[in-house]
Parts: sequence; C-alpha cells; structure tokens
Amino acid sequence: MNFACRITRLPHAHEPEQGADALTATPWATGDVAKLIHGAGGCSPYLKSLVEKESGWLETALDDPENALVQEHATLRDTAPDALPSRLRQAKRRVALLTGLADLAAVWPLETVTQALTDFADLAVHLALRATTLHEIKRGKLPGQTEDDTEQAGGMVALAMGKMGAGELNYSSDVDLICLFDETRFDPEDYHEARSALVRATRKMCAMLSDLTGEGYVFRTDLRLRPDPSVTPVCLAMEAAERYYESLGRTWERAAYIKARACAGDITAGEKFLKTLVPFVWRKHLDFAAIEDAHDMVRKIRDHKGLGGPITLPGHNMKLGRGGIREIEFFTQTRQIIAGGRDPDLRVRGTVPGLAVLAEKGWVPQDVAQTLTDHYRAHREVEHRVQMLRDAQTHDLPQSADGFDRLAAFMGTDRAALHKDLRSRLEETHTLTEGFFGGDSTAARRKAVPEEFENSEIVSRWRTYPALRSARGSGIFERLQPEILGRLAKTSHPMDALTAFDGFLSGLPAGVQVFSLFEANPQLIDLLIDIVGVSPELARYLSRNASVFDAVIGGDFFSDWPGRDALQTALSDLLAQESDYENKLNTARRWGKEWHFRVGVHLLRGLIGAEEAGTQYADLADATLAALAPEVQVEFAGKHGPCPGRGAVVVGMGSLGSRRLHSRSDLDLIVIYDPGKAEISEGRRPLATRPYYARLTQALITAVTAPMAEGRIYEIDMRLRPSGTQGPVATSLESFRSYQKSDAWVWEHLALTRARCVAGPDGVMQDVTAVQADVLQAPRDRDAVLREVAIMRNRIASAKGSGGDWEIKLGQGRLQDIELVAQAAAVIAGQPLGTVPGALACGAECGWLSPEDADALSAAYRLCWALQIGSRLISDSTLAPDQDSSAASGFLCRITGTSSIDGLQRQLAACTKRAADVINAVLPDVREEE
Repeated sequence: MNFACRITRLPHAHEPEQGADALTATPWATGDVAKLIHGAGGCSPYLKSLVEKESGWLETALDDPENALVQEHATLRDTAPDALPSRLRQAKRRVALLTGLADLAAVWPLETVTQALTDFADLAVHLALRATTLHEIKRGKLPGQTEDDTEQAGGMVALAMGKMGAGELNYSSDVDLICLFDETRFDPEDYHEARSALVRATRKMCAMLSDLTGEGYVFRTDLRLRPDPSVTPVCLAMEAAERYYESLGRTWERAAYIKARACAGDITAGEKFLKTLVPFVWRKHLDFAAIEDAHDMVRKIRDHKGLGGPITLPGHNMKLGRGGIREIEFFTQTRQIIAGGRDPDLRVRGTVPGLAVLAEKGWVPQDVAQTLTDHYRAHREVEHRVQMLRDAQTHDLPQSADGFDRLAAFMGTDRAALHKDLRSRLEETHTLTEGFFGGDSTAARRKAVPEEFENSEIVSRWRTYPALRSARGSGIFERLQPEILGRLAKTSHPMDALTAFDGFLSGLPAGVQVFSLFEANPQLIDLLIDIVGVSPELARYLSRNASVFDAVIGGDFFSDWPGRDALQTALSDLLAQESDYENKLNTARRWGKEWHFRVGVHLLRGLIGAEEAGTQYADLADATLAALAPEVQVEFAGKHGPCPGRGAVVVGMGSLGSRRLHSRSDLDLIVIYDPGKAEISEGRRPLATRPYYARLTQALITAVTAPMAEGRIYEIDMRLRPSGTQGPVATSLESFRSYQKSDAWVWEHLALTRARCVAGPDGVMQDVTAVQADVLQAPRDRDAVLREVAIMRNRIASAKGSGGDWEIKLGQGRLQDIELVAQAAAVIAGQPLGTVPGALACGAECGWLSPEDADALSAAYRLCWALQIGSRLISDSTLAPDQDSSAASGFLCRITGTSSIDGLQRQLAACTKRAADVINAVLPDVREEE
C-alpha cells in the first residue's frame, strides 16, 4: 500500500467522539493520513507518544510501509552489539506504530498485522541471542566455537511458542520461548562449561529484550514453558528435553508444541529437535482424551483467574473469559491433537489455518469453522484496540461507561453497538466450543439407570475392572454409564446385551482413551452394542484393539469401497512416511486392522452382502502384500543387494487366489522368481540366487506373520508350492514351468486353477500367468481327471470327517466339496477358476454338468459362503446359532436371506443334500478301486 500524502501536523488529544468521526473514513484510501493519526492519538495516548517520538521516520515510512519495515530489519542486522539494546527499542516503536496505523486504517488484515509483529519478534530474539553468544565466544567460554558460529548462536536455538510460534503476536504480547542447545556440538568434557555459557547468554538475551529502560522495553520474555521450569536451567540440552517429553510430557505441553517453531539461533538444529517430538505431539491413534485435558485446562485457568462466571461485559477478559480467544484456540488445538497423528495435513500452527483445514477434512462442520474464524478475528481486533489504548498487557474490557465510549470510538462505532456485537460473539463462541468439550451436553445425556439393571451383579463388578481403576477413567465412565445402560435396555434381549458388553469391558486394559472417544462420539456406543450383541468374541477383540474405532471417526468410514489399487496406494503412501522398518510393519498392521474392522462393520450393519465382503477382504490382502513386498525387498537389499535377475512375484492360491476371504482367513501363497542369467546378488553380503530368494521369501513371511506391538497381519500357508513342504519356499520360474508340465499331480493342477499373481514385477507376473494358461489348456483325459478328483474327495472325507449339521466347510455338498467340483470344471474347461459359480457354469457349457445341477451347486455354495463369512465374523469355532443370542441369529438370518434360525437350518440341509446328490452323480464311485 502506498501512503500518498505526508503528515501535515502532529495529533493533539481530543474527545473520543472526534476520534470516532475520524475513523469512519478510509483515510489511506483518500490520503487523509493526518486525520487518521489525529483521531488515533485522541483515543490512544500510547499511539500519540509513538508518533511524537518517530514523526520524522514516519513521514518517510508512510510512502511504502512494507519496504520501510524491510529496511528497518536490515538496519537492525547491521547494528553493533553494544548499540543493539537501544536500537531494538527504537525499532519496536517504529514497527508498532506503522503496524498499528495499517491495522486501524484496515489496510492490513489481522493475519498481516500479527505476522509483522511476529517477524520483528523473531529478528529481535535472533539478534539478541547472536550478540550474547558472541560475547561468550569472545571470552573463550564456548569450547570449540568461533565467531563464525555466532549466526547459529553457538548451537543454541530459541523455539517460539504460543502466539509467537503461530505468527499471531499482538501489540503487547509476551514472547514465550524455550531455549535449547545441541549438545552434540561439544565434546563430553566440555559439556558443563558450554551449558553454563549458554545459560548466561540466554539470561542476557532476556534482559536485553525485557529490561525496562528510559526507552521502554522490546518484549517481555517468558521462558517458563520449558520442561520443569522450577528446577531446570533456562537453556537445556536437546537430549535432556527429549527424554523429559518422552517420559513426563503432559497434554498441555503437547498442545503447546502444535505452535512451536524454531525462530532464532541454530534453526536447523531446532527443526531437527521438533521432528523428534512428532511422536510425542501427534499420537498414532485418535486421542479423544485430549478433549477432557483441554477442558480441564480451561476450567483451571478460569478458576485461577476468577473468570468462571457468566458473561458480563465490563472487565470481561477477551482472552481467558467465557467465549474468549482461548476457547477458540483450545477448540482448534484439541481437534488437531485428536486427529493430527493420523493426518499430517492437520499439523498447522495458526488458529485460522487450523480451523480451515479441520473443516476441509471434515473434523469440524464448515459453518462452525467459519463462525469461529469470524469471531476469532473480531476478538483479536478488540484485544488489539484495548492494548493500543495504553500499551498495556491486558485483555480486559473497560470497567466504566467512559472507557467503553473510548474503546467504541477507537473501533469506529458507538457503545451500544459495541456491547451488542461483543455479547453476541462471546455467547456464540462459548456455546459452540463448550458443546464440543462436553459441557452442558454431557449433563443433558444423563438419565436414570434402567430398572432391570439397578441391582445387577454384572454392573456392580465393573468398578473392579482394569479400565475403571484410574480415577480419570472411572470419572468419564460414570458420566457414560447411564447412557450405555439405557441403550442396552432398549435391545431385544437386554440381559444378553449387558452380558456381552461386560465381556468387552472386562477385557479393556485401560479406559481413558476409549471412554473419551465414546463421550465425544455417542454414536459409537450404538455400534459397540450392535457388535457385542452379535459376538462376545468380537467384543473381546475390540477390547484389546479399541484403536480400530479410530477408523469409524476417520471421515470416510461409510464411503464406497475404494478398490484394490486405491488401497495399495494409500498403504504405500503411509509406509513411505516411516523411515524405520519396524515402524513400517506396525503401520501396515494398524492399517490392516482398521480396514478389516470396516469390512466387518459394513457386513454387520447390512451395508454390504457376503459376496462383496469376501471380495473386499481379498482386495485388502492383495493391497497389503503389494505394498509390503517392495518394503521387504528394500530392507533385504540393504544387506544382500537388489534382487538378482528379474525379481520375484507373490502368487495367491486357494481362497486368496479366487478372491474370496473371510475375516479370519489365512493366506495360501507361493513365491516364484526369475533369476535370468544372474548367479549371485550384488551387495555387502552377496548370496547365490536360490538362497537369496529363499531368504527373501522368509523375510516376507516374517513381515506379515510376526507378532509385533500391533499384532500380526495374516497367517501364511506355503504348502501349495511345488513339492509341498519338501520343496524350497521360493521356486524359480523355469522350475515352476517344468514341474507343472511334467511332475505335478492332478490335485496340484486343481489348485493351479485358483492361482493369481498379487505382487511383483509385471513381466514376471505375465510369465507366471502364461505358464498357468499353458498347463490348464493342455489336452487331458476327462475321465482320468474325474477319477482323481473322486479319490481326492474320499481322502479328504476320511481325514477330516464331515462335521455336524452346522459345519459349513467340510462334508458332502458343502464349501470344500463344491470348490473341488468347481476346480475340476475349470481343469476340464482348460481355464483359471475365476469365481466358483463361474467355473460351475463353464462345467455346464462343456457338457459335464447340466445347467440345473450347476445352478444347484452355485445356490448351495452361496448359502454356505454367506453362513461361513458371517459365522467367522462372530466366532472362530463351529457355530451353533440355534443356541446363540438372538442378535447373532438375526445377523446370520439376514445375510443368508432366511427368516429364522429354524428356516436357515432347513434350507442349509436341503441345499447341501441337493449339492451332495449332484456331486455323487457326476463323480465316479472309486471306493472299490481304493
């Protein structure tokens, strides 16, 4: 903005009303700068004094205020250390004056005003730190450091916290700093001497900025945000600070570090330190316990300051009082803490940018974010005007009518309009933020305990459970318990539901996070009750893996299925963010559990059917293997070099190959590699190709199956590889081709119909698929194939039996029996299986099965599969739903399309008998041959 005119006269004090008249115009747009300054001076003796002291500089600066500030910064950088204290105070006057005028004339928006003040604070701290460390270096008190190290303050950094860190300083802000030094710059024997020197430099820096002289002060400097300030020096080693935060850091310190920024001294070292604190600040799971922590902080501040009463405008604190700036800041920071560990986009420092990204990501409603943004800017404007009146570090509104008249005039309005606007904004801010923190809404949710649970022995023992042993966990649950019991009482079988919920609660190792999550998201209670009502076993799983509820709150939990490719990309992106291999494996486990949970909930809630769920579980396994395999290869190559030859592919067999998994499926895999002409790898510890790929395969198996902090991803079965357990875990492409064409048994060709490449180089995948096609398309004797299938069927029955009435997988006419026939149909048709119904249709097309028989087998298979995927979601053992709770029985009836458990049992018996009759008719009787 170019200030087109010069000051024609200095302002003189006058009545506030005249100031109000002056400020109703847009003086810089009209060029009437003198009128603006005269009005401002009448309202603010502080601004008037600044104009009087800096009138000569101001005349020049008004031509181009932005450039004037740049030049002021440049001049400061060239100031000699002994002249710096006085020169900094002069610069502070100039920056405050020019920024204030730009603010009053509405030439600069709030963010530009606060950033200009913050930029000067950064420079002032840096120059003061540079000067005081230079003094210690010249005295020889900083071992190993020379004058060339002064720009990095001898390895010390000042972290800007609070408003300074976020670029939000006001006219009378303290600057909150944490001063640290990089202990690795000093030899161990020099550590104590260096620390003493840097402590002295820090104290002198604070004095240079905050001492009140005849020229005033630069900034009041507060170092109390450092770890344990009552016992620690004003400058700490980074290693000591890191240990403190890892072991003793509290929620308010995590919130403080949202805005932390390296502002002075050794910026590189400071940014590196902040990076080490990312796991402390940003937790990997949704952290709803932070809501209560933040609310406790708000209450404690209000109680300590005596600000907890209703909104009465005279003397109201615009920062800490009800509906004030701090409520908006805590609202924003708490939401960031909750979800920022999962979404790095939420890790922004400023309040307004924070609200914007929270709204964009769906964590705050758009209208709420916009309203709070508007109120935040308005609150900050009022705060600035209050502070401009007398350069006071105050956030309190005036106590008297005259004081409000002066403030209103300073803001270009009148007292009545100002009162109305302030009250409206403060009350709306408090309503929006208090609702988020639980305030009145929590009390409103409380209700009497249902009568049937009043004297329940189950409820009475809850206080002995681990999740309720801490005072904090118990306190949150006390607020939740009436709501939970009320919802349990509304289920069709309340005591069964209560018992199921008891199973969840008894297995929960800690309660604060989970209970806080429920309190902030009451809809999750309904989801939990649905789950525990269907499956006590799934409830126990949830109690040990409650973090999977994070996925429900993640924003797109109920969106359409993204598909295999999108899943692989998402997981690969997550793994790329982790530098440590073990962290990558735990990330994959956590991600997989969340997506498994999503598929299960969608199936449980009827959002998808059994067929869709089977495909989605398979997509998830595909994506996991495809994203993990490259990471395993990179880790393995660190020792033994890159894959020799063309690389290896992971081939899914069995249910994975046919893209039909349930929640507890293991993965049947084989690994096929093509060494090309390579004989040995090129690495620090080279290996011949065969042991290289064998060990690489073992590394992949370990990456998937090893029990880690986040559990394991899948169990893996490699028994379908050539030669079974007697063969190598990885097979070369040529050996695979030769074995399948010359040595494989019929049952191995049956298994080959379900083979599908899921991870690895495209070229090798294409070659493996070509081998599969060549083998399956080779001419073969149909009768010989069917005879071998019949023999295999009898052997399975002899080895595994037929199970009971509710056995779904084993027995005549059931899943495994029908899958065997489908594989035979695929071999006869000379093509991969695809889906079981599709293969059965091929069997009809080639004349082996009649269309009616194929339809009967497909119908039985679909019913058995629906019952299989549903029962495995409920339990890992054979299900007897006629003995189960009504919720589980109702779930099984819904996914199988039956009206009752008796009806399901009759339909299962009829379908499987019909399927068994078909299979017995189309396969030869080989009992006499055996």
